Amino acid sequence: MAETIGMGGLVLEFLHSKDDTGGSLDMFRMIVQPNARMPVPHYHESWDEAVYGLEGTLTFQVDGRDVAVGPGQSLFIPRGIVHAFRNDSPARATCLSVLTPGVLGPGYFREMAALIDSGAPDPARMKEVMLRHGLVPVMPAPKG
Repeated sequence: MAETIGMGGLVLEFLHSKDDTGGSLDMFRMIVQPNARMPVPHYHESWDEAVYGLEGTLTFQVDGRDVAVGPGQSLFIPRGIVHAFRNDSPARATCLSVLTPGVLGPGYFREMAALIDSGAPDPARMKEVMLRHGLVPVMPAPKG
C-alpha cells in the first residue's frame, strides 16, 4: 500500500521508494491544490527529476523561467537546477515525479509536513531538514 503524506496544499502518495526497495528510484504522485506552491525553491546535488503531468496544469519555475506541465506533458529537471512549482489554476493539478537515483524517500516529506503543520515553520529548521535529505534550498536574499 502506498504511503500518503499531506503537506500544506500538497498531498504526496509514494508509489516506490528507497525505503522499501533498496533505492533505484523514488516515484510519487503529487496532488497540488489550487493556489498551492512549493514552500522553498531548491536544487538536488545527487539526483535528477522527471515530472509527468496527469491532470490540471502545474507551473514549474526552472532556472528562472516558467514551464507549464499539463496532462501528457513532461519535464526533466537535471541535478543542480534551481526549481519550484505552483498551481495558479482554480482546479487541483496532479503529476507523477520520478527521482533517479532514488535517494529521498518519504521521510523528508514527513518531517516537512510536521514543520508546516506547526503553523509558522522556522525557516532555519526547514533549511536544516532539506539539507539533511539532499535538497539545497535557495532562500531569497534579505531585503535592505
